[in-house]
Amino acid sequence: MTGALRDRGVEIVGAGIAGLTAALALARRGARVRVLERAPEIREVGAGLQISPNAMRVLAELGLSGGMARASLRSHAVQLRDASGAPVARLDLVRHRPADEFRLIHRASLIALLTQAAQEAGVRIALDHEVDRLPDAPLVIGADGLRSMVRAVLNGREVPFFTHQTAWRCLIPDRGDARPEAEVFMGPGRHLVSYPLAGGRRNLVAVLERHEWQAEGWAHRDDPGNLRRAFAGFGGRVPDWLAAVNETHVWGLFRHEVARIWQDGRAVLIGDAAHPTLPFMAQGAVMAIEDAWLLAACLDAEPDQPRALARFEALRRPRVTRIVAAANANARNYHLTGLKRRAGHSLLRAASRLAPGRLLGRFDWLYDYDPVAERP
Repeated sequence: MTGALRDRGVEIVGAGIAGLTAALALARRGARVRVLERAPEIREVGAGLQISPNAMRVLAELGLSGGMARASLRSHAVQLRDASGAPVARLDLVRHRPADEFRLIHRASLIALLTQAAQEAGVRIALDHEVDRLPDAPLVIGADGLRSMVRAVLNGREVPFFTHQTAWRCLIPDRGDARPEAEVFMGPGRHLVSYPLAGGRRNLVAVLERHEWQAEGWAHRDDPGNLRRAFAGFGGRVPDWLAAVNETHVWGLFRHEVARIWQDGRAVLIGDAAHPTLPFMAQGAVMAIEDAWLLAACLDAEPDQPRALARFEALRRPRVTRIVAAANANARNYHLTGLKRRAGHSLLRAASRLAPGRLLGRFDWLYDYDPVAERP
């Protein structure tokens, strides 16, 4: 730490994963941080998150390794299956990346860890605080998500593209003896992802291609019967999981461009406000954590704030653009139909049998990245 942030006033809009991680990282470097959150309490209606080692390196540096170990499960693998439940490919995380931690955690548990750590570091969190204009502070961080007010100030009005996909998200009870791994069931025009969470719960996310529009966001309740009907033909454990669903939320999946303008020397965007992504690489929260760390590191390394913010954007834009593009591609790969589906699954089965390490190795560029080792 250089002391460049000592006593600098920072206001962060949004008390989600991006905002709270940034608050903690900045406060540890001496900044005076206030987080403005429009909700009357910090809570999450979301469900599970997969946290990969590129983000775990940041959380460890912030002193949260112990809390993560208690609140999450270490994921052992990602198992790809066809709609019947038959295995297609297996990415063995423990065997092929034994030194790395992939964690499965409820979003609310991660928010709670970050909130406690931030407050202990001196961060002030102002709840029930609606922000309709840029706060008057030397530095304003827009961590206010998909409908970011700060992004609108910097970029003007933007219209996202509806992907003609909708997703259900829900939690169900779990026996507590399930393998700690993510399972992806892939069918024509739809797929379902499930993994266990600490505390005897299981996360379900089910994505369906359909043309009718659904509002963006996670808070739209839906009839569980609609979910069950959409995946009625799926096999394996899926029928039992769906039978256990008592409450679910549905949302439309929209494709947003990476922000054209990230910063103006005083205000800067991080997380979903800068680069919303489809949920097909499990990197939304991870990118937010990377952003938060590197923003603080850039500001600490360069006393000239406009230059520091420009450096942050230069470091982050290429990487997040690549991740967003990979998520877009995965949306297509999970939903193949006809001959393409049979050929694609056959290739995956052969690769899983003959060269299992290579399948996971395709993502070395993603998981090997160490934000803490980056030199701004």
